[in-house]
Amino acid sequence: MYPEDRVLVGVITRPKDLEVARAQRWYRIPHDKAPRGVDAEYVAFYLTAAFGDDLKWGIHYYARRAGHELVRRRDLLPDEADHPHADRVYYKLQLGPLQPKVPPIVSGKAWRRVTFIHTTWDRFQAARAIKDLYSDDPAFVDRVYHTLKETGLRPRRDYRYEQGGAEYRVDIALLCENGVVAATTGEGPPDSFLLRGSDVHATAEALRQTVVACGGLRTTNGPLEFE
Repeated sequence: MYPEDRVLVGVITRPKDLEVARAQRWYRIPHDKAPRGVDAEYVAFYLTAAFGDDLKWGIHYYARRAGHELVRRRDLLPDEADHPHADRVYYKLQLGPLQPKVPPIVSGKAWRRVTFIHTTWDRFQAARAIKDLYSDDPAFVDRVYHTLKETGLRPRRDYRYEQGGAEYRVDIALLCENGVVAATTGEGPPDSFLLRGSDVHATAEALRQTVVACGGLRTTNGPLEFE
């Protein structure tokens, strides 16, 4: 264990899936919902209201990631072969034994914005609340922005654009052939990339991978920009 080891926090909404992680030692993430990748040394689990008052809205368990592969849902969960998403492709993350997080990391209320959180081992170990997993460095966004510029990705700072009839202003935007990769520290579009971490280069690389998944950078600004 090193302070800079990466920790990926994922969500578990069903007790059945937590038991799978405990007994069968794997965790699934939809391939199309994990644009930042899954190459973390550890995986931690945020539990929702389905787990009752003792466990809900908190991180109580984690495990070392042992590897991953791509598998269809019907093969991961053969007893749910008739599920509407049976043919959906998932990352199957192989895990070591589940470990308790003592004390747990809690939000104190329903944390609706949690999908995935990328953080580091030292921050994960010290955290007592979900917000502690995020970077509190006011210069973090600027460092990510300049790192992206150095790699030639042409990021936009404090960018305004329209999506689905709504207007948004985000901290960093990357204009892609198939849309906008929006990165923000606050409210943004539903699929925005939350700039809350501690590793500038890992964050920049994750954004680069997202740009690739969105068809690469656009060759023109197009109609998405406001004056």
